[in-house]
Parts: sequence; structure tokens; C-alpha cells
Amino acid sequence: MKNFTSLNDIQDLESLVHEAFELKKDLYAFSDLGKRKTLGLVFLNPSLRTRMSSIKAGENLGMQVQVINLGTEIWTWDVEENTVMNGSATEHIKDAARVLSQYCDIIGIRCFPGLKDKERDNLDLVINTFVKYSLVPVISLESATGHPLQSFADLITIKETWKFPYPPKVVLSWAPHIKPLPHCVANSFAEWMNAVKDIDFVIAHPKGYDLAPKYTGNAPVFYNQEEALENADYVYFKSWSSYKEYGTLPKVKENWLLGAEFLYSHSGTYWMHCLPVRRNVEVSDAVLDSARSLVYRQAYNRTVAMQTILKKMLENSL
Repeated sequence: MKNFTSLNDIQDLESLVHEAFELKKDLYAFSDLGKRKTLGLVFLNPSLRTRMSSIKAGENLGMQVQVINLGTEIWTWDVEENTVMNGSATEHIKDAARVLSQYCDIIGIRCFPGLKDKERDNLDLVINTFVKYSLVPVISLESATGHPLQSFADLITIKETWKFPYPPKVVLSWAPHIKPLPHCVANSFAEWMNAVKDIDFVIAHPKGYDLAPKYTGNAPVFYNQEEALENADYVYFKSWSSYKEYGTLPKVKENWLLGAEFLYSHSGTYWMHCLPVRRNVEVSDAVLDSARSLVYRQAYNRTVAMQTILKKMLENSL
């Protein structure tokens, strides 16, 4: 595995999940694999789970981990080609990529979209430009369009909790929010679920909140949440802004916040969210704190997902 920036970098998804299960049995089994190797983590945006799980995953493999925050600890970057740097950016991303490649053996980068210019965000300039100029493997810690590490952790979580022989029904359900949020998590989750043969995947959201077809594929879309959740085995809540009216929040008349009543009518359903979550805005306390909530297991599996990717990259470099 040269880089890990999307599902397209995985050759055999089923094999990768199996490898994650084996690694999870003993996260310290390969504690010398990354000895004398450095993992660099660059954050252009805030992070809790991604930051901590990535540090832990690298250290579990014996790596030295360096964390830097753009704009407060390192110079801000310009990403445009052939640019005249007479603005606020101090360093060009191509120079940063080449320099960091001399200090690090693997580099992870986290950035968010601006949600102002759809075409520009879809180019994923930061992650793709860094990959272009980096001399070492690059891992997406979230980009303008996707969050593959989160989706990998989510798939691990579903696979390890589903005990029946028939395919589970998994619903990606839009959630309300006080401000427009990126499509990254929803994009990746839809893409990954569509790639798994033994999952019945559907999407639910109000009208005006359709995701990019590139990620949703042929997954059925429901504009009625209750109808979509019928017989659901897993419900993944996530807020996102409009893709068509890019970065906006079209008005929603219906109530998409699930309360305690759904716990009784869906007693066998697992509830998922990537966190952070605005309690009782996106998802109710009753759902998040229920015995069927998987949010903390998902968070734990972020370490497993990152460590599996790092392990494969380190093994490739031997």
C-alpha cells in the first residue's frame, strides 16, 4: 500500500478487515515493526479521535510520532501551482511535502473543505498535491471529500458485532445540526458500504440533501426517515450540508431527531455516530447512551484501523 487516501487504495477489502481483526487480538504484537521510523501527523483542522488514535497506533508499532498543527506551529501553505506567493501563505505545499518527507517515513494529513466552492473542494487540493510531491506514503486523516479511516473503523465495528448469517440492513441517516457540515464522513461511509457485498445499504435524508452520486452509487435513497429505518440493523447518524446548493442548510420541516420512542420500536437496532456529536441536536441522549449504541466502540476501532494501515505500509517498506 503506497498511500491511503480513499477506498481505491485498497486491493482486497475483505482481507484488510480480516487483518484488522487479527491485529486487534494483540495491538502490541508488532511493537518493533516501526522501530527507528517516524510518523508525522499534520493537522490543518481540529481533531480528537483522529489525533489520539493515530498517535497510539504509531506508538503501538514502535514508531516515533511527531504532531504539528498548521498555522500555529508551522507555516501556512499555498497549494496553487505556479502561484505568486504574495498573499497570507508563507510556504508552498510542495516544499513542505519534500521537507517533511526527509523527516518522516509516513505522513498523515487532516484538512476540511471550505464549503464555499464545490469544484475546488472536489479537487481535494491539499491531500492530492501533498501526495504528488511527497516522497513517502501519505495517509488521509480526513480530506475535503472523504474520511477513509473513519469508514474503515465503522466497517470493523459492523463486522465484529453482526452475528447472523443474513446481510444486515445498514442505514445512513441524515441528522440535524446548527451549522453546515462537510460531506466527508457520509461520502466515505456510503462508498465503503456499497463496496461490501454482504450489507444491505440504504440512505435516508430530507429532500435537498442528496449526496454526490459518485459516492452513493446505486444505494436506495429514502426521504422518509421512519420508512428507511424499518427493519434496520444499524443506523448511522451523520449531519451534512446540501451538495446541490453547496454548503447550505435547506429548511427541513420534518423532525429527524430520534428520541427514546425509537429504542422501543427498534430494540434490536445498533446506533452509530462518528463523534463529535451535538447531543439532543443530532442524536438524543436516549439513543447515544443506550445499550445498543456503538459510538465508543467505533472510536476505539479508529486505533485498530490506523494501526492496520500503518502496519501494511511498514511491511511494504521492508
